[in-house]
Amino acid sequence: MRILILGAGGTGGYFGGRLAQAGVDVTFLVRANRAAQLDRDGLVIRSPLGDAAFPVAHVAADALPKLARDQPFDLVILSCKAYDLDSSIEAIAPAVGANTTVLPILNGLRHYAALDARFGRANVLGGLCFISATKAEDGAVLHLDKPAKITFGERDGATDSARVAALAKACEQAGIDHVAS
Repeated sequence: MRILILGAGGTGGYFGGRLAQAGVDVTFLVRANRAAQLDRDGLVIRSPLGDAAFPVAHVAADALPKLARDQPFDLVILSCKAYDLDSSIEAIAPAVGANTTVLPILNGLRHYAALDARFGRANVLGGLCFISATKAEDGAVLHLDKPAKITFGERDGATDSARVAALAKACEQAGIDHVAS
């Protein structure tokens, strides 16, 4: 499974970092200043579940179309703030092909209408996460409390989805507490 994660902050950095740490093919879509931090320090996670620091793949928005064309993504995880939704949708759009799934893990429900309109309802999973995390001034992902759980599934209630099963397998590989619903 090839995964693009929008952002390497508290939420995307934690879940994407744990996936990458376990060997899952993860690339972070980041801005220039975050790319410089990642190049210099790697992705740093400080967590009651275990600290880590390791290099990660990342891409800037201007290089994403070529990367996605050469190596398509199976899944895009959207972990932005709600007020950044419109620009985030435009940023990930080059990575979303006919066979790409989008998994939003942000607060609220309003984002589903915008994602459905842009990428098609069938391409957007339901998702939510439970985590208390932030990005520190030095760029480290600070996971503040033990719960770190992600829930995802088909929005039509189907329970035999291959793409949900593939994501569940990746989460298991990474030791991420998850519910595939």
